[in-house]
Amino acid sequence: MSYTATIFKVMIASPSDVAAERSIIREVLSEWNAINADVRKIVLLPVGWETHTSPTMGERPQDIINKQILKDCDLLVGVFWTRIGTPTGDYASGTVEEIEEHIKMGKPAMLYFSGAPVHPDSVEAKQYEELKQFRASCKSRGIFETYTDLNDFKDKFYRQLQLKLNQDGYFQSVMGSTNTATELTQSSLPTIPTLSREAQILLKEASHDASGYILRLPHLGGFLVQTNGKQMVDDNNPRTRALWESVINELENHGLIHDRGFKREAFGLTKEGYDLAELLTP
Repeated sequence: MSYTATIFKVMIASPSDVAAERSIIREVLSEWNAINADVRKIVLLPVGWETHTSPTMGERPQDIINKQILKDCDLLVGVFWTRIGTPTGDYASGTVEEIEEHIKMGKPAMLYFSGAPVHPDSVEAKQYEELKQFRASCKSRGIFETYTDLNDFKDKFYRQLQLKLNQDGYFQSVMGSTNTATELTQSSLPTIPTLSREAQILLKEASHDASGYILRLPHLGGFLVQTNGKQMVDDNNPRTRALWESVINELENHGLIHDRGFKREAFGLTKEGYDLAELLTP
């Protein structure tokens, strides 16, 4: 049966290196709706520039995003890892501008900073330095959360989302009379394995392969790791070979791939592998 509901728009603000976290936010919001919407007559609608903006010319791009979506959002969830994003002219990045402008409007914001390990070669020094400066500026202006991996982020966000909705004055006037609704539980969302960066890359590429296969092909100088038409091993020194052997073992031990060859020369993605790859794909 249809019913009238209040919609709270949730702005997801983040640079490009936290695509998995963006997917988790949407998943948690969907789970909250599935459990609570009928009882509370409230729906949490995830909003992002990639899904809610339309082509427009004649203004600064971030101004367009701010006018089209940010101004109408009720809650902002910001996530960072190693990047701060692309400068807008007025702020260090579009993500930072969205956060600052949202706060100026007196609306609640939840900020998260990842402490997950990262390969040093993948970090842009300038991006990381500006991110550290922004994070330092946030310490005196409120409370932000840190997390160590995707599971930690998922656990903290779904719990803190419930606290935010129940306690923040912005939402209390609407939700105060319906706080008896079912809470999200630990078992509501699937467990997400903690993967190395290389394992994430290999899993994402394999999910786009037409056959869903990862090939481990030995040759005189070592071996090749291929999937989706790409060779993952750039050189074949002993250290590199050891790294990619460990990556294959890592995915296999988590049940994300399984051996489909006679001499461990071919591995196929499992259903769990495809499901996790969807979270990790931008």
